[in-house]
Amino acid sequence: MKVKWTKLGMVFFLLLSFVMTGCFIWQYSLPKAKPVDIKLAKEVKVEKMCPRFPEPVPLEHPIPVLMEALDKVDVLLRTSIDAKKLPAISAIVIFNDSVLWNGNFGRRNGSDPTSPPTNEYTVYRIASLSKIFPTLMLYKLWEDGKVDSLDDPLGKYVKNFTIKNPLGKRMDHELKSVSEGMSIREAQVHVSSVTLRRMASQLSGLPRRLRATTLLWKGNTQAAVDLLQDDVLVADPGTRCHYSNLAFSLLAHVMAEKVAGMDYQRWVSENILQPLTMEDTGFEINSQIENQMAIGVYSSGRPAPLYDLGWYRPSGQMYSTPADMAKLVMMLLGAYHRPVLQPDTLKTMLTPLFRCEKSYFADQTGTPWEVKEQLDYDVIRKDGDLDGYSASLSLVPRLKLGLVLLMAGTKPEDEDLVAKVYSSLIPAMENAFRDAPHVLIPPPDPVPYIGYFSYSNITFYEIKADADGVLSLEQTGPQVDTMVPMKHRSLKLSYLQDRVFRVVFEKEYPCQLKVNAASVSLESQDGQLFNFYIFNKKGLSPGFDVPGLNTYKVTRIPRKPIFSG
Repeated sequence: MKVKWTKLGMVFFLLLSFVMTGCFIWQYSLPKAKPVDIKLAKEVKVEKMCPRFPEPVPLEHPIPVLMEALDKVDVLLRTSIDAKKLPAISAIVIFNDSVLWNGNFGRRNGSDPTSPPTNEYTVYRIASLSKIFPTLMLYKLWEDGKVDSLDDPLGKYVKNFTIKNPLGKRMDHELKSVSEGMSIREAQVHVSSVTLRRMASQLSGLPRRLRATTLLWKGNTQAAVDLLQDDVLVADPGTRCHYSNLAFSLLAHVMAEKVAGMDYQRWVSENILQPLTMEDTGFEINSQIENQMAIGVYSSGRPAPLYDLGWYRPSGQMYSTPADMAKLVMMLLGAYHRPVLQPDTLKTMLTPLFRCEKSYFADQTGTPWEVKEQLDYDVIRKDGDLDGYSASLSLVPRLKLGLVLLMAGTKPEDEDLVAKVYSSLIPAMENAFRDAPHVLIPPPDPVPYIGYFSYSNITFYEIKADADGVLSLEQTGPQVDTMVPMKHRSLKLSYLQDRVFRVVFEKEYPCQLKVNAASVSLESQDGQLFNFYIFNKKGLSPGFDVPGLNTYKVTRIPRKPIFSG
């Protein structure tokens, strides 16, 4: 196939190719007044490397860069042990469905030199990590259709729930606009902004706890609702991050009593702990559990009492082990062999909801997460402190990475151990993924896809298969030959399902190629889906689309194009 270029045609197609090809795999940014200098086009300036966020792939151990990072974590936690203030630390690092590393430091009783060392089965109080379980309950009831919406108002489930909201911005006419055909009470419930999801994400505006109570209060849910009737929201719901133990405890008890129809602790045991085989996790601290516990201490070294939190139990009562919490992390990463929630539900639960003001201790809030941004990743955390104990469970979903850190004692005030661990782990995991071989999947039969294709007779593609049947796509054409170095013109296509493939870069690549007045984006190609057309009578696909780049009608041509000057 001959494509002849006259001087006028060359100018026309040169300009047109900048526009059209930008809709497909490359995106060009051209100044309006300066044409591309073809003589200098080969001077390519390479900037930062991609993928910026490498895709998690199976890893073959040992991996030196990862071993070095884990050694740093070991040293960090080992040197954090203080026989008086922080006598015991246990930690586990999880990747997807496996434990990468676990470390146990100190003794279960720091004041007794004969006390056994900690291990992955040592019991710790997990404090506010307990708040993960009311949140799981909410999402499970929603997934099962027992809760209509995560954004249902609490008043839908508690008929006499009222609380003053002097900071609210809703006007009287808003209440009137929704009240037609409703009773005044129904209209108030409809407008109420203390919703279930906001209660699970520190956005409800509810006070930290009920007035005139401590965390040891032994009341019941109805008494709590009665106490709230003359109380006041500390923030207009949905407008400010405000930490509330009350919100989680009220959410847990209402969901259990009004929706599930059973005791909260029983529901958690039957629907979360038993399916995940978290046999050493619970609420009741009896003598048998005490014998397995690391003894919590205040900064003075004095042992901390094992308080019972009464009605506030859902917010901080629970105990667990590193081994059990690792199972919870795997489930949250969607990798445990006994799932509690469906993948789409987990994605919703792990999505940050709201950016907090600078005075708050997290960058964003989620259900029930404190989200902190580190090295361009969202680190999804739940931290907790209770007399004598500190705990943290955290995830980096993009890397399928998790960390459990349980401590008996007072955590260091001058450093964030979780952040320090991730400062070593995140770069190491990125490097491990970039260096790992990618698994490329061939189609059942590569023949229907092999051949030559053209996009608007401007950019041309050859698709071929290697010895294993894996497809590769090579881009050609006068403009491509001028703009893109040879090593970046070929892409691998990994088979996903019927006639659908995904672009895979096998190695690290420059995010953008600066080509004088133009900028060629390789990053825009990574991960794009190719959707091939239904096979024709000859058993061949007549073309393909790339919807992610708004590119359609890339059509098959009968033979390899030949270009002449």
